[in-house]
Amino acid sequence: MNTSDLNFKKGIEGDYLETKKDHLFFDIKGVHHPKDRKICFIRFYPDPDGDREKNGIKYKKIYDLNERYSFLKIHHPKYLFHSEQFDLELQGVKNEDILKIYTPRDYYAELNIKKGLSRLEKCSLELCELFIAEGNLPEGSIGITGSPMIGINKDHSDIDIMIYGTDTSLNFQQTLPDIIKNRNNFCREYTLEEYQVHYDWRVGGSDIPFDNFLQCERRKLHQGMYKGFEFFIRYLKSPRDWQGDYDDYQYKDLGRIKVKATIINSNDSIFTPCSYKINVSAIIKNDSIVNDIKMQDIIEVNSFRGRFCEHALEGENVLVEGKLESVIYKDTKNYFRILLSDQVHDKMMSA
Repeated sequence: MNTSDLNFKKGIEGDYLETKKDHLFFDIKGVHHPKDRKICFIRFYPDPDGDREKNGIKYKKIYDLNERYSFLKIHHPKYLFHSEQFDLELQGVKNEDILKIYTPRDYYAELNIKKGLSRLEKCSLELCELFIAEGNLPEGSIGITGSPMIGINKDHSDIDIMIYGTDTSLNFQQTLPDIIKNRNNFCREYTLEEYQVHYDWRVGGSDIPFDNFLQCERRKLHQGMYKGFEFFIRYLKSPRDWQGDYDDYQYKDLGRIKVKATIINSNDSIFTPCSYKINVSAIIKNDSIVNDIKMQDIIEVNSFRGRFCEHALEGENVLVEGKLESVIYKDTKNYFRILLSDQVHDKMMSA
């Protein structure tokens, strides 16, 4: 493996940042950012009634995307900005307002030398060691993210694993079925009751039937249970595969669309952001501003949300509903994609 494949800079997907003055914690999204700030979304904020604590400060967690925007609009509007590249309002922290960036790789290294680990920390480290041994992961290709990384976790928080490198990720994914099947290593799939809980908070409020949700979820390899803790795996491509910079892209929101399509390539479905190449066979509903759009011009489905990773396989027919966007790359490559971001209204399900 080329060592440059693991030359990941700070301030990318999976990392968190803390602000200087107000000690807010944001989770950083994607690998392309403006030069003056990081695109990131509020996750923890100080509150006297919070159920978590760090350095004598109590914190509350905020998860729902709409609630995140509402919170910042009311209390910290300076962390909202309009992105011309993405054609929407985003959350972000300017470089001069960042106190610290936390990375999963640094946290994993800290746990390796820390004494007196909590049960969550011990199990997180064990799971990484298991994946390294049985998944043949090279050194420097794994990390642990989420609330434990920044010290604002509960005793039963999830174990969020990051795997770095394109080829490393694809190869490791192939080993997961054997790792999960080996009951001696304490990894297992979710039970039906656990899938029901996931259904309620992942697609709650939508019209997606449980059977359809279960069909997709049961074959996903990046999630499961380890010694009573839920674990999730996120994969990040090598820097050589990031394709351009923030300023190289121009997206335009064209409205909503619903199509029937066939998945023609799902190789990038495990990564964050996930991506699917599609062949559209029918436009079922078009609420976009483009009335004469050609089916063959809609070539991709994308999402920054982990719930859409491993969601469909090559050859499957799916119904996709989301935001239609035009994509211009370096002022030359022009095509349309469907972006999935809204928990209630956006979907990709078997046709």
